[in-house]
Amino acid sequence: MRIGMLYSRIRRDEKLLLSELRERGHDVVKIDVRKQRFGLTEPPADIEDCDLVIDRCLATSRSRYVTRFVEQYDVPVVNDPETAAVCADKARNSLVLADAGIPTPNTEVAFTKEAAMEIIESFGYPCVIKPVVGSWGRLMAKIDTRSAAEAILEHKETLGHYEHKVFYIQEFVEKPGRDIRVLATDGEPVAAMARSSDHWLTNAAKGAETEHIEVDDEMRDLVARASESVGGGLLGVDLMETGDSYTVHEVNHTVEFKALNEVAETDVPGTVVDWLEARAEAGMEATV
Repeated sequence: MRIGMLYSRIRRDEKLLLSELRERGHDVVKIDVRKQRFGLTEPPADIEDCDLVIDRCLATSRSRYVTRFVEQYDVPVVNDPETAAVCADKARNSLVLADAGIPTPNTEVAFTKEAAMEIIESFGYPCVIKPVVGSWGRLMAKIDTRSAAEAILEHKETLGHYEHKVFYIQEFVEKPGRDIRVLATDGEPVAAMARSSDHWLTNAAKGAETEHIEVDDEMRDLVARASESVGGGLLGVDLMETGDSYTVHEVNHTVEFKALNEVAETDVPGTVVDWLEARAEAGMEATV
């Protein structure tokens, strides 16, 4: 098969995929989106003959648009643009999770400092404010006091990009010092890890310690439903433990898995490539 990989930087995640694809004899084309041009009708030569294209763009803006163009060229792309659009926007992410009846943190959105402050006061302290777009725990704040809330809201309103003027506010979930990341392909768990930290942010990118965790039946059900709610694909579903149950706070579309691969009992890149091959074969059969 001819597999295209859209990228802007080759990280360890992409190296794992490239190595696995090449070991299986696939013709892999690396497509640097920083150097590529995308027309409205005719695909770039690197994409034209691909059986499948994998989106591994680092920047959300590139990911959202380049997948639209690839889909326009009638080339199968993972993940598809609608999934990318939903997952890239925390407000849309929360809406589809709630619409699917999936437990997710209590969330409200406002568009002025005054309305945002009303939300914060109604949630009580602490609560959390996040940018609607962004990854790796950046620009997220745990708000402990009214004075902190006033300062953060003023900075966002005055200095932020227009998207930062969408005030996305969540209740603070008292988790047991960790959250859970499940990597899934069309809702089927590949592997899961717990990310633990003394800090309230437990992202692996923020230095959290990771360990393998078994996927129980409730997690499996929530992952399948969360995946379906955003359109399926290769996804990272993030959960927090709330007593004897879980809440899903986010689904990620250009999911990183290098930290998971280090602790998982499963061959993560191998399982992902198994799924990619099946997707490519299904697309080829559909065009016959």
